Amino acid sequence: MTSALRQAVFLGSGRGGAYHGGVMALRDIVGQDRAVAQLARMVASPRRPHAYLFTGPTGVGRRTAAEALAALWLCRHADDDALAACGRCASCAALAAGTHPDYHFIHKELALHSEDARTRDSKMQDLGIQVIREFLIAPASQAAGMGRGRVFVVREAETMNLAAQNALLKTLEEPPPNVRLILLARSERELLPTIRSRCALIRFGSLPWSLVAERLTAGGVAPAEAQFWAAYTNGSLGEAMRLAAADLYAFKRELVDRLAGLVESVDADLSDRLLDQSDAIGEAVVAANRRLAKTVATRAAGGLLLGLAASVYRDAMREAAGVSGQRIHADQAAAIERIAGAMGPAAARIVDQMARYEQLLWRNVNPKPFWDNVVLSCATAAPLDV
Repeated sequence: MTSALRQAVFLGSGRGGAYHGGVMALRDIVGQDRAVAQLARMVASPRRPHAYLFTGPTGVGRRTAAEALAALWLCRHADDDALAACGRCASCAALAAGTHPDYHFIHKELALHSEDARTRDSKMQDLGIQVIREFLIAPASQAAGMGRGRVFVVREAETMNLAAQNALLKTLEEPPPNVRLILLARSERELLPTIRSRCALIRFGSLPWSLVAERLTAGGVAPAEAQFWAAYTNGSLGEAMRLAAADLYAFKRELVDRLAGLVESVDADLSDRLLDQSDAIGEAVVAANRRLAKTVATRAAGGLLLGLAASVYRDAMREAAGVSGQRIHADQAAAIERIAGAMGPAAARIVDQMARYEQLLWRNVNPKPFWDNVVLSCATAAPLDV
């Protein structure tokens, strides 16, 4: 993989499309033609909405579109007809550099920078009222630094707790002049009806697998691996880039082969291998974010491994049922056929059991018997508990 792809992942980009002086043009966002067409009509309208709700899976371009729209609004020489900021003015340069005084990216991790000590010490499991008040509501009432207005983009808006959503509601109802808000959420159903009703809804869909694979390959990922991550993430470019950068593909291939081997013999070492891999991924995550607790990182890593295992049995379930369509593990078709032939309909029970184990991960369970039971469930489809 190229260093450019790794850098894009660590910077949290995962973006695709053409850039103009470092600023994405809305018209150049790929794979989201319907969403871009909706936004184009709104840009052209004399009565532009002041609040937007972008919904859809992570990593499919919602944040990229939000930044492109912000660039268009903040640029002094934007071409609305072409849906592009100029890419040359001071506003475009500041936005590209991440230093624009009027562009505010709101996320729950801002709690670390709060003036309130209790907020700084919080677990940041949700987007709380203090972050919304301090980093959105308060600056929204201030004059714009570069004169064109202010733009606020709220990541994971569905994680706002009830108090935060109610606090934001007044700003949505009566926004200060030249203030625009864009909420990014997986689904509008996770927000209050009063929030949804005051936003223009723009839905983003999954990207074509072929497009995701093409982007990964361009970044230096081998074609077979690129196709796998595109399928596994169901067309999420950002998530596919993150997972490809984690160098998990070799382990994924090993896991599929060893799960296929379970249909004939016991694999006494597989649970230890899963335990070690979970620890290794957790340590890598903590090294990148030292404020994250090791237990949280390791459990999240365990969830990733359970997801990989579940995808194997989903493929086997479809294979056993004769369902046509592309398999996630098309690169290991023989192993999938082997599991399907041995497990048949029981593969569906294993998929359900992996979801159950993922819930158990977040309890205070002993890791060794936990992974022992996971392997036993994969081998026998028995609904074992830990």
